[in-house]
Amino acid sequence: MALALLVLFPFLGSILAGLLPQNARNREAILSALVALACSTIVISYAPDIFAGKIIEHQIEWLPFLDLNIIFRLDGFAWLFALLVSLMGVLVVIYARYYMDPADPVPRFFAFFLAFMGAMLGVVLSGNVIQLVIFWELTSLSSFMLIAYWHHRPEARRGARISLTITVAGGFCLLAAMLLIGQVVGSYELSDILASGYLLQGSPNYTLIVVLFAIGALTKSAQFPFHFWLPNAMAAPTPVSAYLHSATLVKAGVFLLARFWPVLANTEQWFWLIAIPGLCSLTLGAYIATFQKDMKGILAYSTISHLGLITLLLGLNSHLALVAAIFHMINHATFKASLFMATGIVDHETGTRDLEKLSGLRHVMPLTTTLATVAAAAMAGVPLLNGFISKEMFFSQTLVVNDVKSYFLPVIAVVASIFSVAYSLRFITRVFFGSLSTELPRQPHEPPKWMLFPSAVLVCLCILIGILPHYIVGPILDIAAHSILADQTPEIDLAIFHGINLPLLMSIIALMGGIAVYFTLRPYLQILPGRTLGLHKIDGRTIFDSIMNQLDNMADTVFSYIHSNRIQTQIFWVVAITLFVTVFSIWHYDYWFRLPRTKFSIAFALLWAVGALCALGAAYQAKFNRFRAVIFTGGAGIVTTLTFAWLSAPDLALTQLVIETVTVVLLLLGLRWLPRQNQKNILLEDELVIRLRHSRDAIMAVSVGLGIALLSYVMITRNTIPTIGKFFNENALPQGGGTNVVNVIIVDFRAFDTYGEITVLGIVALTVYALLRRFRPPEESLYALEKRLTITTNDLTKIKENEALPRGTFLVPNVLARFLIPVINLIAIFFFLRGHNLPGGGFVAGVIFTIGIIIQYMISGIHWVEMHSRIRPQIWLSAGLLLSLLAGLLPVFMHKPFLTALTLDLHLPLLGDIHLSSVMLFDLGVFALVVGASTYMLVALAHQSLRSQQRQQGRQ
Repeated sequence: MALALLVLFPFLGSILAGLLPQNARNREAILSALVALACSTIVISYAPDIFAGKIIEHQIEWLPFLDLNIIFRLDGFAWLFALLVSLMGVLVVIYARYYMDPADPVPRFFAFFLAFMGAMLGVVLSGNVIQLVIFWELTSLSSFMLIAYWHHRPEARRGARISLTITVAGGFCLLAAMLLIGQVVGSYELSDILASGYLLQGSPNYTLIVVLFAIGALTKSAQFPFHFWLPNAMAAPTPVSAYLHSATLVKAGVFLLARFWPVLANTEQWFWLIAIPGLCSLTLGAYIATFQKDMKGILAYSTISHLGLITLLLGLNSHLALVAAIFHMINHATFKASLFMATGIVDHETGTRDLEKLSGLRHVMPLTTTLATVAAAAMAGVPLLNGFISKEMFFSQTLVVNDVKSYFLPVIAVVASIFSVAYSLRFITRVFFGSLSTELPRQPHEPPKWMLFPSAVLVCLCILIGILPHYIVGPILDIAAHSILADQTPEIDLAIFHGINLPLLMSIIALMGGIAVYFTLRPYLQILPGRTLGLHKIDGRTIFDSIMNQLDNMADTVFSYIHSNRIQTQIFWVVAITLFVTVFSIWHYDYWFRLPRTKFSIAFALLWAVGALCALGAAYQAKFNRFRAVIFTGGAGIVTTLTFAWLSAPDLALTQLVIETVTVVLLLLGLRWLPRQNQKNILLEDELVIRLRHSRDAIMAVSVGLGIALLSYVMITRNTIPTIGKFFNENALPQGGGTNVVNVIIVDFRAFDTYGEITVLGIVALTVYALLRRFRPPEESLYALEKRLTITTNDLTKIKENEALPRGTFLVPNVLARFLIPVINLIAIFFFLRGHNLPGGGFVAGVIFTIGIIIQYMISGIHWVEMHSRIRPQIWLSAGLLLSLLAGLLPVFMHKPFLTALTLDLHLPLLGDIHLSSVMLFDLGVFALVVGASTYMLVALAHQSLRSQQRQQGRQ
């Protein structure tokens, strides 16, 4: 359970942080720090079990028959990353407390920050790959919010949009890869997948899986050719950059590569799809970073380069290379986060990050200078610092690759390291050394000590790991590698000095070459700062914008051909595409026709004949008389209701009847606002065009009708394919506690589906209400209506004063309606209470209750109803959703799956035995939402009448 809390705590903290007032920066920071510290404590508490080689799993049942349970899994590698995410979160929160301006919307910052932490922990701890993808996309969404935190800045909006587009597109590819992996393995659980490498690599879909998987991982880790989104994300606040781009977001990609390394690596496809992009990112990122003039720009491209180093190691198909990659993940997080914090301090104290304006800050900021210098030296690979050890391991792995690649990789590795030294040296010398600049926007000084504290902790780790690697990080690295490689884990040698060998020589060449390159390029950098030599005309963001513009142009071109203001044309394209997809998917279906088993009587045939005539009459009258068309439609609906009753489907018949009643009434109310058909315009059109259009619509309508009828016929007559009807019939009472199988399916077995449907219904109701509030009827409709209205200003005054009925309503029917409404409500309650065992339920009861409201509106008029009604549709909508959600959450607190039916049997005096179930609460939510949604749409239509009366009153 603690693993679930580890992921849940940050999301709860996010909600609380967002509710805190604007001027509560200390409280928000303390809350966030406590949440991150609590997560760190939980992770550390698992250390004894992890170092004992155990794998901790916590499973929450969700959809076990689909192998889609919520699983949290903690092994050595996941423990390392969870520790990195949570502890780094504590340090960044402390730093952000002093970095963020009180004038900024600080609650929003910490809310987004904690949400991102929870999403990242979800990725690390997910034991189900579908669950992993969900958290993966949550990291993209929450990072989008953080990057766009200062949304008033165009560069923040632009950077957030680019990052979201790239990472979410990669997430879709990752989802496809995970679905394929699950199909091949037969399970979506991570433990089963990690034990099925032979199945994956032997699958004919292996290459496709690796391609999709690589796109998902490389986009998240900003690897070539998707690297350009990371520099654009530097518009985020520096604490965000320190967290996202050192230990979390961009590390998610390489985490995933290492996580699935045992089952996908060790093939040629893996090498070319993983190692080559990593190699390109390593060299390209290091080279471009050397020419940047913004401090965060240098760190952004250096991040791309170092992630390229890790990706290259993971692509080399070597066990020791995997260990080196994990080690460099740790080292990169320490020195890169420290450097981002130093950059934020410089920006915070001087007001700029421009290297052309900064110099000599060591005179006024000695502590910041010391910390930044040590971190930059670790990034450059200077001996006795952690970066030196992992880079030597990288050099040694490039030397053990066989064939022609063995000559190429070491050379590229040394060249990239040379530029790594060059940009690290430039970063320090330009900012902190030389004479103090006199052109700074603000007079610099040392920041508060607690703002330096997180950076100091990270720098100390760089030194301690560099001097005592075996004691500080050795056991953690060993357990992390063992959780991935198991018995194939190689012996890890973290000695500082291995003697005079080729990797040491490569390190010396990189250090000396980097110093030489920096001093060689310094004149060019002073003349053309920020302009990459040889690559200044190639910009990934420009290429991205060009591609997006081309896609927009293509969409506009297609839209110009298929778009029409005619609703018939719009429906035609929707239906045509649907028909195409349907026919394509069932083209090879070998089961189509079977003789019916039902004996059709003459009466039943006549009933269908009447329904067919009603349908044809509705289609014909739709052109000439809309009122008759609606009446014929109602007739076809009644025939459908009788058909359901004839075929022993009373629930469907009852639902169809009440829905048909409400639908016909609402259509009739809406007809008055439709414009009259303009015969003059029709006559002006080409007669051939009109005939072709009518033929097209007729063919489409017949195709859809016959297609749906054929599919329905096939489904209800099949007997060669196993069905689940028997399961529902046998388990409705023992598991669902009801004898009405249909209702038990809706509110129990498929309650989650029902919850989604009522949510959509609520959204539709709000949309209809919003659209009708903006809708203004045509002038001809208003003019025709005004001729029939007799209400005057004096009448309105009398209504308000005496609460009498407006003119135009009948007194006797209105009085009778007041007696009828309670009866209708009683009928609704009756059908609601009997729904679990007999035909009825919350949906039917809600529609019956709505019929009473419609009758009240029609007979009494909108003015009287609006003044006397106590029904607030928005309250019913929200109450319905909340009640249904509560019915789903109650079983969770009882350690049962979401939306499981809870039963309670009571024996009460006089009343006897009473059987209660939580599904009644769920059904009550359905009832409330149906009433709210229907009333909302009814009110929107009724207000059109109110506006027309107000319009007439204004004319008078």
